[in-house]
Amino acid sequence: MTPEQVASFCLQLPGAREDLKWGSNRVFSVAGNKMFAILDFLGDGLAFKVDRDLFLGYVDRPGIRPAPYLARAHWIDMQLPYPMGDAELRDLLTRSHQLVVARLPKIRQVGLLLD
Repeated sequence: MTPEQVASFCLQLPGAREDLKWGSNRVFSVAGNKMFAILDFLGDGLAFKVDRDLFLGYVDRPGIRPAPYLARAHWIDMQLPYPMGDAELRDLLTRSHQLVVARLPKIRQVGLLLD
């Protein structure tokens, strides 16, 4: 996937919006300010949240590292070309979105949870 395809996909997720933060970082968030992905992270990288149980497995893969400043929250970072297929990347971005939504108060989750 290209960065534009990633951005387009992220914006298709329920309640997602894009903001520019910290200079030129394209931040995708839900429920106002809860981030689930960052494009152009520290250059041309892509960072997003993964399941706690899978974090170490992902950072062991070539081309994937703990995201600086966000690793303690189980975020990973990768540079172009992304070291995974499009389908896997879409699944992980969707999962990142859902991990963030699951931490919202129940009243704010309405309409944001996927089946």
